Amino acid sequence: MRQRDTAAAPSVLLPRDLVRLGAAGLRTRPLRVFLSAIGIAIGIAAMVCVVGIADSSRESLDRQLAALGTNLLRVTPGQALNGAQSHLPADAVTMIDRIPPVTSATATAALPDVHAYRNDRTPVIETGNITVVAAHTNLLGTVGAQVASGTFLNEATAQYPTVVLGANAAGRLGVTTPSPETRVWLGGQWFTVIGVLQPVALAPELNFAALVGWPAAVANLQFDGYPTTVYTRTRDDAVVAVQKILAATANPEHPNEVTVSRPSDALAARQATDTTLTALLLGLGAVALLVGGVGVANTMVIAVIERRPEIGLRRSLGATRGHIRIQFLAEALLLSALGGLGGVLLGIAVTSGYAAYQGWPTVVPLWATAGGIGATLIVGGCAGVYPAWRAARVSPTEALTAP
Repeated sequence: MRQRDTAAAPSVLLPRDLVRLGAAGLRTRPLRVFLSAIGIAIGIAAMVCVVGIADSSRESLDRQLAALGTNLLRVTPGQALNGAQSHLPADAVTMIDRIPPVTSATATAALPDVHAYRNDRTPVIETGNITVVAAHTNLLGTVGAQVASGTFLNEATAQYPTVVLGANAAGRLGVTTPSPETRVWLGGQWFTVIGVLQPVALAPELNFAALVGWPAAVANLQFDGYPTTVYTRTRDDAVVAVQKILAATANPEHPNEVTVSRPSDALAARQATDTTLTALLLGLGAVALLVGGVGVANTMVIAVIERRPEIGLRRSLGATRGHIRIQFLAEALLLSALGGLGGVLLGIAVTSGYAAYQGWPTVVPLWATAGGIGATLIVGGCAGVYPAWRAARVSPTEALTAP
């Protein structure tokens, strides 16, 4: 009678068994697993925080710009052909205001030889970097500024020695509440503080300024009447067109001696700087992630050494090299996923807390969280390849007879 050859049924490792085996391997070494997962979590949390905080800051800035508008243009004097400092004509504001798309125009003039002090006994050299500026009465509406306390200059108070302080200038001069009794020593005489401004986003130079009326500056501070900055608001659809003709309008005789810029240009430059810083911090996060990957690889290699008897027993019971290999690879992936998930949650929590502290909206892009977890799986997979390969090469006989 002819004997039939019967092939043994191939051993199959189901996905649920694979997950169970991987989880069981991690549960046997909780402290080591926790420390390795922390390394991964720190790297992912750093990456999520960097992206989240940068995006939250950018969203706050975008909302601020949307509220204030990006249609503010700044006109300043440039340099003459001989390199000397030029100046704008005294009637530059009037000429600019005649441009049809211009909705408002105002001017300020820095008085470099005039300083403001808390009192008349303050040493002359202690200026506090406060700039004394002559201002038109319609300045607030044009630059989008608001008064924190008191009032701004009007047609009446602009004629007399009164001053409105920027937010930082008020702090440096120790002024908290304006009143008829609150005075500062300005240009060798007393000026009454009638108002304090809130921080001005689109014209931050005003935060360190002591603003006096245009007529009062001419009468009391030897002001020559030439503006140093003209702020111009235009219709949103005409910003570029107005920007092109502002120089020739402000100074028809020497348009090449006029500089025209937008505050949003400076903000865009700041965003570019933030982007560079973000790239640097992301690099640091990637280094932390790499360190975490090394921790995962170290954990898995030690696990292979410690669990040689287990590997030999499983091989003797029919587990193939492929089963052992995928088991240890699954453990590395589970360990990395655990650290990645913890890092994402930690990063979101830190971002939310910091954004709330700064008064920003919390923004954590979906790609950052998904990319963080994806990065951990890639790192875990790479870190687990060698330990898994090493475990698969363990001989059942040597593993069971090893001490």
